[in-house]
Amino acid sequence: MDSIKITAEHETQTLQALRQDPALQGLMERLPQPVRDSFTEEQLSALKLALAARSWGRHAIDWRGTLRLWRYRYYIVFLVGRNRRTLSRGELQIGLWLQAIFIFIFLSLCTLIGLLALYIAKSAIGIDLFPGFSLGIWGWINS
Repeated sequence: MDSIKITAEHETQTLQALRQDPALQGLMERLPQPVRDSFTEEQLSALKLALAARSWGRHAIDWRGTLRLWRYRYYIVFLVGRNRRTLSRGELQIGLWLQAIFIFIFLSLCTLIGLLALYIAKSAIGIDLFPGFSLGIWGWINS
């Protein structure tokens, strides 16, 4: 009879310790009280193990900080990593648009740098395509 009492006491203490675990508290606070009270020690242990083994918590860049403005503090999170989620149709379309914009800007910058290099090479050789007209870049480089 005493061993049953000790086992029940130990189970109650373990259950209380699991309920106080910071990894589980956030989850438990979002659940309705009847559901929260219905978890057994085994279920809470399994939840804790599942939360601890999450693979979505690793990022190539994981920068977190806080910003204090007047009397409030705001948190800032910047995460970069491989996307392992399944995207909705809207998210896919936004991603494609952003990719197209990025490629357009990249190609535009490459074209401008290429044209600048050609202009400098033309000016260094002494070729004058439009007599009496100059952008002034070659004069700026020589000075």
